[in-house]
Amino acid sequence: MSSLTTPSLSPAARLRGLKPDWLADPKVWRTEVLAGLVVALALIPEAISFSVIAGVDPALGLFASFTMAVTIAVVGGRRAMISAATGAVALVIAPLNREHGLGHLVAAVILAGLFQVVLGALGVAKLMRFIPRSVMVGFVNSLAVLIFMAQVPEMRDVPWAVYPLIAGGLALMVLFPRITTVVPAPLVSIVILTAITVGAAIAVPTVGDKGTLPSSLPAPGLPDVPFTLDTLTTIAPYAFAMALVGLMESLMTAKLVDDITDTPSNKTRESVGQGIANIVTGFFGGMGGCAMIGQTMINVKVSGARTRLSTFLAGAFLMVLCVAFGPIVSDIPMAALVAVMVMVSFATFDWHSVAPGTLRRMPAGEIAVMVITVVCVVATHNLAIGVVVGSVTAMVVFARRVARFADVTSVTGPDGATVVHRVTGELFFASSNDLVGRFDYANDPDHVVIDLSAAHIWDASSVAALDAIGAKYARRGKTVEITGLNDPSARLHGRLSGELAAEH
Repeated sequence: MSSLTTPSLSPAARLRGLKPDWLADPKVWRTEVLAGLVVALALIPEAISFSVIAGVDPALGLFASFTMAVTIAVVGGRRAMISAATGAVALVIAPLNREHGLGHLVAAVILAGLFQVVLGALGVAKLMRFIPRSVMVGFVNSLAVLIFMAQVPEMRDVPWAVYPLIAGGLALMVLFPRITTVVPAPLVSIVILTAITVGAAIAVPTVGDKGTLPSSLPAPGLPDVPFTLDTLTTIAPYAFAMALVGLMESLMTAKLVDDITDTPSNKTRESVGQGIANIVTGFFGGMGGCAMIGQTMINVKVSGARTRLSTFLAGAFLMVLCVAFGPIVSDIPMAALVAVMVMVSFATFDWHSVAPGTLRRMPAGEIAVMVITVVCVVATHNLAIGVVVGSVTAMVVFARRVARFADVTSVTGPDGATVVHRVTGELFFASSNDLVGRFDYANDPDHVVIDLSAAHIWDASSVAALDAIGAKYARRGKTVEITGLNDPSARLHGRLSGELAAEH
């Protein structure tokens, strides 16, 4: 009798099996490194711009992008997603910095991180399942619109040479991948356009015009604020708003990357990781941040990155470029980065969602939800507001649609002494309000049976409606028997019936 044995692996083979993809495969390593470099180059002007929005020194935005990216690469739940200083966070904390100063801003960033850790541990990521697809499509499309709109100021009142440079950059990114995909096309575009502008001494706006790059690494420290209850009450509202906005954008971005890469991610870990990254960023004096959708699209969709290495290197390269190669980076024309972001906006937009064939087949309510999400985001420049308004709208549309399916059919017994009203559908606040008016209280016989075997009771409004129906029949001396309740409906009805107001 022979036995089958599993061949044992050598220590070297086991070690190879434990290696991450980027270390085991040189092609993956090259893709991740080059992707991180492209993202770092694109991060510099963005971080500086967001610093201006927040009203802080550009170095604080760059420090935040560095610490956020490096930290989230280790503690985050979504591989290849980029977190850094963002415009949404800058808008939330700008009033705090303007009214109370930098110390309070930094303290708010640390507190926001603590809020995010707590919310993540409590399972706030599970709320993502309540965001419908139409809101997600609206989120993606509005993001693409915002990315494009953010480039428009860079194309106004500029030297004429900017326009052919942007066109050339776009052409390079479209055509270069047909030659080779070994080097990311955005990196090639940035290098070539920089070489042209520097070599030909073309006077166009550059990265250096956005602000002074830092010349040293950030040092950790405590925020310069009095540690009192008054300080806590001042910063808490801003910190909580920042925590919610940051989590919403980060979780939406993680879900988008999940769909693009067809890989899952741990949203709870991502939520906690965002909090840890903001705490670290606050102690290093940064302005805080969250997931950056535009930079993530550069990393994942344009450059093909899939691991944490690209995220880590994006932050590391950012500081290296600023500290060691500041003069060179300052010469990069803004036209090159504008071209990259315009390409990202076109790649991000879900063109299928607005195709005539799709619009003809899609229910009007779904289209309305998508449009409302886009309009709210574009109008407020706040992705979180658009998602909340879109989700609420989708719930209202869904409630109205489901409410129409609740129906009552009546059958009178042969002896005429009993009538059976068969209720079908879902009974909740939207459908139960109309239920009371579906019965003939005056002309029905003395014994009324309400059959709920094809219905389900979801809330107190439905129980109150049934109580009201029973009360209306009772005032006419008629008895009501409710039958067919499934177990959850029976438990809810038994617990609440008679405890709620019977009249409507």
